[in-house]
Amino acid sequence: MKIASADLRPCVQALADPQWKFARAQVPRLEGWVLRLADDDGHEGLGYCHAIPAISTHGAGAEAGLAFLAQGLVGRPLDDLAGTMEEVDATLAYHPTVKAAIDMALHDLLARRLGVPVNVLLGGRMRDAVALSRILPIKAPDEMAAMAERLVAEGYRQLKLKLSGDTDLDVQRIAAVRAAAGEGVTLTLDPNQSYHAKQLIAAFGRMERYGIALIEQPFPAADIAGLALLTRTLPVAIEADESAQSVRDVFRLVSERVVDVINLKVTNLGGIRRFMQALRICEAGEVGCRVGAAFGPALLQAMSLQAASVVRRLPYACELSEHLHLRDDPFTPLPVHDGRLRLPQGPGCGVRYAS
Repeated sequence: MKIASADLRPCVQALADPQWKFARAQVPRLEGWVLRLADDDGHEGLGYCHAIPAISTHGAGAEAGLAFLAQGLVGRPLDDLAGTMEEVDATLAYHPTVKAAIDMALHDLLARRLGVPVNVLLGGRMRDAVALSRILPIKAPDEMAAMAERLVAEGYRQLKLKLSGDTDLDVQRIAAVRAAAGEGVTLTLDPNQSYHAKQLIAAFGRMERYGIALIEQPFPAADIAGLALLTRTLPVAIEADESAQSVRDVFRLVSERVVDVINLKVTNLGGIRRFMQALRICEAGEVGCRVGAAFGPALLQAMSLQAASVVRRLPYACELSEHLHLRDDPFTPLPVHDGRLRLPQGPGCGVRYAS
């Protein structure tokens, strides 16, 4: 029961909206990579390497990291997943998205060989479906409002607004989206590090009338003191994202009670094993967690869904439907119904190459 082969396949996808933008960059397309592992009996496992230069790495960097590490996977036993990933960590520093692709593929391959979903390897699911939040990219207030109206009509009950750090314009965006979405929809904000502490404290006095449930990573990742100040000061949940790039980061955020919620991403943390370590730290410290957006095809969302299904408590909706606005998805569909994503049937992550 060993890994017989490892190969890479490009996964280039255009966004349906080439003007999709957040505070740090515009993202017209994704240039990711898929790692395929196979055993001697024909079972295969798939992992996706998230490659956005402003967030993780660029396509060539992802390919180089995967090619360097994949050569050491062939011949390793399938059931030594932990040992394999420890060796991967020791072989190449950093590059969590590259390591995440390997970790996903190892989990997928072992689960498929055993004939069980990936969540069984993680202890078993706590839920069959996950409520979803959709992201509104930075646009003019009326454009964001129109998008919000459409998404609410599709059944989504939580929306996340990307903000730019321009307080006056951001308040207009929030007001327009609230008017379009109605009072029954949960709104969260994501300035993507574009504010500083006292600016946001002042701005929130103008924003809170629109019923904000959560603010995600408003300050630069290194400003832990600013996040803590906001958590103590504002009557709204404060969430870390870019400040939670490793299990060690998560431990600090929880042990020092810096935030109320931590956005956990399989890609950022370096794989499902690290995700589970971070999850247990959050649960032990009674800090909420949420499975946030990582752009990529249905494969990436299915893997993240398997991880989200084992979380004991999800106080806020997850962001696992961003594959729906990407084109040229090479994998079998992962549909959303009435704002919820159900665990797919079958072994492994539940999706495969469509052809």
